[in-house]
Formats: sequence, C-alpha cells, structure tokens
Amino acid sequence: MIERLIACCGISCNECPAFIATMNSDEDAKAKVAEEWSKQYDVNLKAEDINCKGCISRIEPVFAHCKVCEIRKCVMDKDLFNCAECDVYPCSNISKFHEMVPEAKVTLDVIHEERKN
Repeated sequence: MIERLIACCGISCNECPAFIATMNSDEDAKAKVAEEWSKQYDVNLKAEDINCKGCISRIEPVFAHCKVCEIRKCVMDKDLFNCAECDVYPCSNISKFHEMVPEAKVTLDVIHEERKN
C-alpha cells in the first residue's frame, strides 16, 4: 500500500479521486472525475486531463491545475513538501484555500504542530 501522501495544500492524495484513478490506471474513473469536476468547477476537463501522481511530483504528467496552482508553485520554489513546513504558515494564500477545504487545514495544522515539537 502507498503511504499517505499529503498535497502542498494539505489535501490527502490517497483520498483524491484523480490520484486514485491515476494510480489504478482506471480510464473509466478518470472520465467520471473529469465529468464531475467539469460540472462542479465550471471547467472543461477530459479524462486525459486527470493524471495525478501527487502535486509534489516533479514528473509529468501532472494534473492540469497543478501547472497553474500558486500554492504548489510557492511550495516548490521553497523546496518544501507542503505548506506546513513553511516558516510563514499559515499565509493568506493558503488560508483562503482552507476556507473552501477546511479538512486540508486540519491536516496541515497537525503537521505544522508536529514540526514545532
């Protein structure tokens, strides 16, 4: 089993349908994710857009949003694994994201506290 991966923003990759579909090479699941996320986020995704090995991966292909994600860019520029490792955590950028995905904040808060101890 793959150990638990945490995205730059705190999302658990192991619970993400795009990551799961990619790791299982499941084209039907990728198509389903593309359809659901296209409706949910008002974007136009195709099954081939759903390729995710975790946003900390530097190997292509990565999920389409990873290429424009400011949170990921910041983490990569600082050579970190996620925002919890940052000296200025939580910044306004990640705080805005966590308003939409509060469970990701909980994950990063735990990691951040563990780092301090």
